[in-house]
Amino acid sequence: MNLETLLVCRDAEVVRVLRPTLEKLSIEVEVSAAARSGTDILSSAKFDAVIIDCDDLQGGVDVLRRLREYPSNKTSVSFAILNGKTTTQQAFEMGANFVLQKPITTAGTLRCFNTAMSFMVREKRRYFRCPVQIPVKLVFSQAEELTVTATNLSEGGMAIHFDGALAAKKPVANVQFTLPGTKVAMAPKGEVAWADEMGRAGIRFLEVPESAREHLEKWIMRRLESVSHPGF
Repeated sequence: MNLETLLVCRDAEVVRVLRPTLEKLSIEVEVSAAARSGTDILSSAKFDAVIIDCDDLQGGVDVLRRLREYPSNKTSVSFAILNGKTTTQQAFEMGANFVLQKPITTAGTLRCFNTAMSFMVREKRRYFRCPVQIPVKLVFSQAEELTVTATNLSEGGMAIHFDGALAAKKPVANVQFTLPGTKVAMAPKGEVAWADEMGRAGIRFLEVPESAREHLEKWIMRRLESVSHPGF
């Protein structure tokens, strides 16, 4: 499984050390040499982690402060690169999950990212939307039912297509479906997160029994592996 990271930094030595070190961990690195371009990228793309040079890049601290404002990256794992101006405590208060101190070394990077990898994998799995084409029965209150087709599935919900109309925020007593390729029946509680006039909607899972959640997480991990390693 390849993880994706944005490095907001113009320090050539940092890039020289970080890029090959992270690529050895199957972490792809996109580099933005300016804070403004970094924010543009964050507003339009999703990353499992974001690394920001806070002390030697003009506007770097602002990128860290604003990171959680970007819907796609509000839960991304964040790393602050410091060089004596910003304290570790200040970096954490601004939203950093991890801190790297200059000079950046291969050994220090490996130690930090070996600790962070489980958080990055969890973020990848949480966000991953697996394309599917499966029947789903939505059971509402007062025994009202609607049969729909799920077009993608994630840990947090699914996108659906249907004939008819749905109201946003409408509670769903049960979202009934079977995990593709298994005999595992799922019936989480949910709500209609959004709906349009084209017969499309998003279902957000609100309550998933622990055993069902474990099956869903394992199923998504297998799909992630198959995407990262075709033929898996």
